[in-house]
Amino acid sequence: MSQDQKTNMKVSFCGIDMKNPLTTASGTFNPKAHAPYYDLSVLGACTIKGVAEKPWPGNPTPRIAEVYGGMLNSVGLMNPGADAVIGDDIPFLRTYDTKIIVNLAGHTVDEYVAVAEKMNEADVDLLELNISCPNIKEGGAAFGTSPVMAEKVTAAVKKVVTKKPLIVKLSPNVTDITEIARAVQAGGADAISLINTLLGMKIDIYRRRPVLANKMGGFSGPAVKPVAVRMVYQVHKAVDLPLIGMGGVSTGEDVAEFIMAGATMVAIGTQNLIEPDCPVRILAELKEFLNKTGVKDINEIRGIID
Repeated sequence: MSQDQKTNMKVSFCGIDMKNPLTTASGTFNPKAHAPYYDLSVLGACTIKGVAEKPWPGNPTPRIAEVYGGMLNSVGLMNPGADAVIGDDIPFLRTYDTKIIVNLAGHTVDEYVAVAEKMNEADVDLLELNISCPNIKEGGAAFGTSPVMAEKVTAAVKKVVTKKPLIVKLSPNVTDITEIARAVQAGGADAISLINTLLGMKIDIYRRRPVLANKMGGFSGPAVKPVAVRMVYQVHKAVDLPLIGMGGVSTGEDVAEFIMAGATMVAIGTQNLIEPDCPVRILAELKEFLNKTGVKDINEIRGIID
């Protein structure tokens, strides 16, 4: 692939300079597991899996299922807790030339605030508030689907997140995505990421029961991309905040599509699980696309769709 080194790939996100617009989607990237496959410094930023103040065991198994066009997951934000991430993952990532985004999880407003307070003091660059995971029974879905609750939890977390930009990650499982986007902007969000997984289900017709132990799970992969692009486009038109677009990204042209819809950064999700070193290929393809179409600065194409 020919790559014109003069093409500017740098973007500014919440006042932070990124070498390129690529990041990872929370839940699909493990720093130590992916590091043997490629130099993580390739990424503009690394977004690590959702972390709560205390360790979470996650949902019962089976919790992963392949489906047409993607996969279902009902992992349930299993994580080792904030202290383990601060002591282990973050120092490891700091050995690479990339920015660090930490995804925050909670069952209640108080839990979100508690982990946010810890991460506000940690050596990370940005925080991403996960109000949209459909796998958590104790209120997780409600925060992301109710404008009132979305604004409430955003405002509560923003009060304690005084040192980092706060990104709020939106659920696609709503009637009007712009209503939720406006609510988190009113709550003080510095940026928005979208979309999280759609809610799906798979039934084993021979065993006559759902494949996932939790019956339903988050649907991700290439099949969700048109929904994700549409929602990024709508939110870009509705609010004045920088966006991270995600959902079914597997090629450099997919990244360009999200940027044209209005995203400043683009996250790679499910493809990380299939092809661990895919960011290297995707970045090369993005550069090739820009060169082929005569784009000298990636920022030129952001939000160009009327």
